Amino acid sequence: MGFKGEKTRQKILDEAAKLFHIKGFGATSVNDLLHATGMTKGSLYFHFRGKDDLGLEYLRQAGEKFMEFLDEGLQGSSAVEKLDNFLQKAFDHHRAKGFVGGCLFGNTALEASDTAPAFAEVATATFHQWREKLAVIIQQAQEEGTVHGTRSADELAEFIIAALEGGIMQSRLYKSDAPMKNCVETLRMMLYIDKN
Repeated sequence: MGFKGEKTRQKILDEAAKLFHIKGFGATSVNDLLHATGMTKGSLYFHFRGKDDLGLEYLRQAGEKFMEFLDEGLQGSSAVEKLDNFLQKAFDHHRAKGFVGGCLFGNTALEASDTAPAFAEVATATFHQWREKLAVIIQQAQEEGTVHGTRSADELAEFIIAALEGGIMQSRLYKSDAPMKNCVETLRMMLYIDKN
């Protein structure tokens, strides 16, 4: 596929992303995709075998972008600063979107885990990578003595993800930053060892 074809394919993905993120994969129809992209059905199927093929490619690309988001967030001069910067970046990101759409991977897990194994597999891989990245930083913070060590780094990483997903979901529901803000502040209180 030439440059023009790749550009068209990416345009389809970008437009479909907006629909998938708000409506979900199941509720987005082929007609929705045609309307959003301005494509004919023949053009759409030239680039993708169908809606599922398009959705899976979008989810894979979103997973790669999310790993970049994590790496950008997990920056700092110490492990606890890296963790704290990530928590703040996650909160700021969702607040900037007005808590519309929620977490794509949390949404996909809820929507696809029982009915769409291919989608669930991509979401599972993304959560696994997320947990691994957090666990590395948490382990370092525990060794530095800035994060409690009563639970393993992997268990704490899993807890952070579960708490954030719940905070994101509630802030999306209420269209308020209060639930996610409370979630982030409580995680800080529970995880960090107060040196004062």
